[in-house]
Amino acid sequence: MVSDKPVLVTGADGFIGSHLTEALLDRGYSVRALAQYNSFNSWGWLEDLGKRPGLEIVTGDVRDPDFCRHISRGIDTVYHLAALIAIPYSYVAPDSYVDTNIKGTLNMCQAARDCGVRRIVVTSTSEVYGTAQYVPIDEKHPRQPQSPYSATKIGADAIAKSFYNAFDLPLVIARPFNTYGPRQSARAIIPTIITQIASGKDKIHLGDLTPTRDFNYVADTAAGFIALGETEGIEGMDINIATGTEISMAETLATIARLMGRTVEEVTDAERLRPAKSEVNRLCGDNSLITSLTDWRPRVSIEEGLARTIEWFCRPENLAKYKTDIYNR
Repeated sequence: MVSDKPVLVTGADGFIGSHLTEALLDRGYSVRALAQYNSFNSWGWLEDLGKRPGLEIVTGDVRDPDFCRHISRGIDTVYHLAALIAIPYSYVAPDSYVDTNIKGTLNMCQAARDCGVRRIVVTSTSEVYGTAQYVPIDEKHPRQPQSPYSATKIGADAIAKSFYNAFDLPLVIARPFNTYGPRQSARAIIPTIITQIASGKDKIHLGDLTPTRDFNYVADTAAGFIALGETEGIEGMDINIATGTEISMAETLATIARLMGRTVEEVTDAERLRPAKSEVNRLCGDNSLITSLTDWRPRVSIEEGLARTIEWFCRPENLAKYKTDIYNR
């Protein structure tokens, strides 16, 4: 369902946003891609896409409501991904998360309403559920704000849903579970394991390895976003993007080491541990809603996805972009 009007991706310079932008271009969409304004004129991971027909890159900040209206004019569908997402950094800079995640979402919803977009897909996160009270986690699972980050995403979801209820804003809340793949920040578990091993380390510094996660390969996550942007009759819904499977952090480490042909030792790094009540111990998503409403299915197994991710990170030009000796919050 390619529109004559362009689509807008906020947070397009980031990990998932750059993959979503690439997937939309591959499907024939024209994309207005928002990268956060900076004095270096850097477009983040969009730099890796090169010059492509149909791609318009703009720089700015979703914290500015006038700018949000400016970039939303003439847009068919908004994919709103711009957010601060690092959980550890939210412990030390929570006010920044309120401004970007809650107020930024407010600004984009108001802009979408003012500019008459056909659909806005607002990005949530499985972190809003907190530690699973039951599995698989469906969209009715209670919200549990176990970190300032997750609290601001719960708030952003509520702001978005209020615009649907109060103003009939045609929106869908996409709730991806843990996404991984090429271009991900090394603050996340999978890139930090791969980059430490690839740089020759035998002792891998990590946090708690007992929690489980439902890992989506990034191409599957991007396809889920597009399905939610294209499917009619799902306005007002919260919809998980999940595989319905879970793997522990310890199993993840063992699988990566095996795929990389290395024997490694795990070292618990106290700096990487979350506060006890803040750790989300178990995530496993129910994907029955998205699979009943759309033709989306998870296509990439954890083994295949990890192999693809390892191959990308182990290219010297990519590994050089990561500081494996520094823990990045």
